Amino acid sequence: MTTPSSSHRRQLLALALSAGFAAPALAQAQPAVIYDMGGKFDKSFNEAAYNGAEAWKKANGGKAYLEFEIANATQREQALRRMAERGANPIVAIGFTQGSAVEKVAKEFPKLQFAIIDFVVNLPNVQSIVFNEHEGSFLVGMMAAMASKTGKVGFVGGMDIPLIRKFQCGYEQGAKYANGKIEVTANMTGTTPSAWNDPARGAELAKAQFAKGVDVVFAAAGGTGVGVYQAAKDAGKLAIGVDSNQNHLQPGTMLTSMVKRVDVAVTNAFSGVKPGMSALGLKENGVDAAMDTHNAKLVTPEMKAKVDAARADIVSGKIKVVDYMAANKCS
Repeated sequence: MTTPSSSHRRQLLALALSAGFAAPALAQAQPAVIYDMGGKFDKSFNEAAYNGAEAWKKANGGKAYLEFEIANATQREQALRRMAERGANPIVAIGFTQGSAVEKVAKEFPKLQFAIIDFVVNLPNVQSIVFNEHEGSFLVGMMAAMASKTGKVGFVGGMDIPLIRKFQCGYEQGAKYANGKIEVTANMTGTTPSAWNDPARGAELAKAQFAKGVDVVFAAAGGTGVGVYQAAKDAGKLAIGVDSNQNHLQPGTMLTSMVKRVDVAVTNAFSGVKPGMSALGLKENGVDAAMDTHNAKLVTPEMKAKVDAARADIVSGKIKVVDYMAANKCS
C-alpha cells in the first residue's frame, strides 16, 4: 500500500481546516466536541467543556481531538454530520440546543457514539448528561443572602428558557432558606441565543438591580456574565459566577461560583460513552459552590459552616430543592 505524498497530506489538511475543524485531518477515531453559541472561550459553559477536552488530551499523551465552534443555528446538524462522516468517535455536543441535531445524526450513524450535555436523547448510542443545577444554585443563594448587607440579592439569566429558570429557582430557594425576609430581583437577558454573549446588556441589568438596592448578583448567562461581574466590581458589589470557577475573573468581588462540572462530563465521555441518562448533582460532585484563595476573604467561617451543613442535608435528602424543570414551577 502506498502512503500519501507530503503534498497530498497538505491538501488533506487544508480541506479539513477549510471545513472549520481544528484537528489533524489524517487521524482516525478521534473524539470530537462541538461547542455551542458563545464560543469555547466564553469563560463559562463552553470553556468548561474545552477544559475537559484538554484534560483528556493531557491524560492521553497529547492525543488530538476534533472541535468546532457553532456560529449560527444552521451549523449544528451540519457540524455533527461532518464529524460523523470523518469517523470521529465519540462526538460530544455541548448544550440543549443541539438536542434535535444529535437525535437525527445519531440515528444516521448507529455505530458511532454520541453524548450531549443538558438534554436527553433516548437512543442506544447516545449518553445524555444533565446536571442538578438547582442544588448548586441553592448553595450560592444561601451565600448571597448571608453576604448581603441590604437584604436584596439579584439574578441575571441568559436566554429565558426552563434550564435557566432552574438556576434561578434554586438560587431563590437557597437565599430564602438563609434569610426568610430576603428580596430577590431577577432579569433575563433575552429570548434568543445571542443572550449568552452580550456583556453590555448584562452590565446594564446588573446596574439597574444595584440601583434598586441589590448588593449581590448571580449571573447564569454564559459570556454575558462577564459584563455583570465587571459592573459589580465597578460598583463595589458582589457577584457570583457560573459553570466554570470564575472567582479569578474579578478577585475581591466574586463571592463564589456555581460550578457545573461540564469539564468532567466531557473528559469522561471522551474516554467512553455510557448510553442512557446521567444526572450529576451535589452527591456526584457534579455541581457545587466554588471555594478558593480568590474568595477566601469574602466567605466567613459561619457562612462556610452553614453551606457545608446544607450541602450534606441536600445529599441526604433532608433538604429537598425544587427542580423547576420537573415541577414546572418554583415553590
